[in-house]
Amino acid sequence: MKAMEISEPGRIRLVETDVPKPASGEVVIRLSGCGLCASNIPVWEGRDWFRYPIEPGSPGHEGWGTIAEVGPDVEVLKAGDRVAVLSSHAYAEFDKARASEAIPLPDDLADDIFLGEPLACAMNAFARSDILKGQFVAVVGIGFLGALFVQLAKNAGAQVYAFSRRETAQQMALQCGADLVMALDDHESILQRVREMTNGKLCARVIEVTGLQRPLELAGELTAERGRLIIAGYHQDGLRQVNMQLWNWRGLDVVNAHERDPQVYMEGMKAAIAAVRNGTLRPAFLYTHRFFMEELPEAFQMLAERPVGYLKGVMQCIS
Repeated sequence: MKAMEISEPGRIRLVETDVPKPASGEVVIRLSGCGLCASNIPVWEGRDWFRYPIEPGSPGHEGWGTIAEVGPDVEVLKAGDRVAVLSSHAYAEFDKARASEAIPLPDDLADDIFLGEPLACAMNAFARSDILKGQFVAVVGIGFLGALFVQLAKNAGAQVYAFSRRETAQQMALQCGADLVMALDDHESILQRVREMTNGKLCARVIEVTGLQRPLELAGELTAERGRLIIAGYHQDGLRQVNMQLWNWRGLDVVNAHERDPQVYMEGMKAAIAAVRNGTLRPAFLYTHRFFMEELPEAFQMLAERPVGYLKGVMQCIS
């Protein structure tokens, strides 16, 4: 099969490798495609703790496709089933996963892109946010995940304020239903505007989705007394400093909204399927760029640079 391999920092090449074979309780998936995730950027850029070449197909983890083969002791799934899957080598034509970590997609989603892992992240983090009708909610950072949070919070009946440094992302937030969008630049201006909009109360729920120090600081400052700060950004480039005096004084609940339990992910995928089918989640227009497998070097460059109009890239597998 064909797979993409990060051979060294900044270099991706197309390689030929063996199609995986399923062990007991596993399935092999012929992939339709895989989303590009910002968490992949450090692997591509290079860090001291990575060893190259990275395994072919890695670190693709937003794959979906059709089951090609089932291993022994797999009873529910069968070849030909279209599935969303938790796997880790999905920048390839095939990948494998535990059968318990693949979930069938209904017929009405058969022709759609379905990025199960990030959609599950959105649903699981939203569930932990406990957003209620009438609350003031801020989403700090509008990428793919932030845009989904805007949709979910607005559907819950909240007043939603969205902040992003990119003008095109601000426009996406408006399309997702945001009541206010502002550039993520001058923090004092943002705080002043939010105080005006909330009669000085600030936001009962704030979701930080950037993974960066300064927006994290702003997110804490935007959170109201006894409010909940949800950290959905992936902070992976070093230690963070937080204003613990402020967090203590306001009595904030702080939720680190990342999951590691595969079964929690599966519940999130099930919730995402239901939400896409009933229109609560509308991810299709957020997939702004599509690439074939051999275009993955260009795709990663674009993922890192986020040019005008870019929100979410998807790799489509070669058929």
